[in-house]
Amino acid sequence: MIIDSIDNIEIYTGLGDGITNALRYIATNDFDNMEPGKYDIDGDNLFVIISDYITKHNNECQLEAHRKYIDVQYMVKGVEWMGCAILKDQAPVTEYNDKKDYAFFEGEASFIKLEKGMFAIFFPKDLHMPGTADKPGHVRKVVVKIKV
Repeated sequence: MIIDSIDNIEIYTGLGDGITNALRYIATNDFDNMEPGKYDIDGDNLFVIISDYITKHNNECQLEAHRKYIDVQYMVKGVEWMGCAILKDQAPVTEYNDKKDYAFFEGEASFIKLEKGMFAIFFPKDLHMPGTADKPGHVRKVVVKIKV
C-alpha cells in the first residue's frame, strides 16, 4: 500500500502504466463538478467510481480485499480514517464475490487519516477498511480501479 499527496504523483510513475494513468486522471480532473457514478477510462481495465457518503464508526465497517483490481482511492472532500493491514492469515468473513471482486475479513487494522488531496493505493494483498471516522462526516471520494 502507498499513502501520499496527489502533489507527489511523479514519484510513482515507475509503478506501471495503470497506476500512472490513474494518478494522472486524478490530478487532471475536477471531481467537484462531476456527478457520482462510474466513468470508463479503458473499459474494465481502468475505470473510476465517484462516491458521496457519510463516514461510519470503524465497528460498523469491515476489512476488504480485491483480487482483480488495484484500488487508487483519492479524497476530494472530507476526512476519512482508512483501516489498513497486510493480508496474511486473517479469517474471511465472506466468501470471495467474483462478480464484485471483494471479500471481507476479520482482523486488526492500523488507521491512517486521508484528507483532501491525499490518495491511497491498495494492491490485492492489502486489506483496507474505507469509510470510517471518529464522528460521521460527508466525504467525496474517487476510486480508480486498475485491472491486475
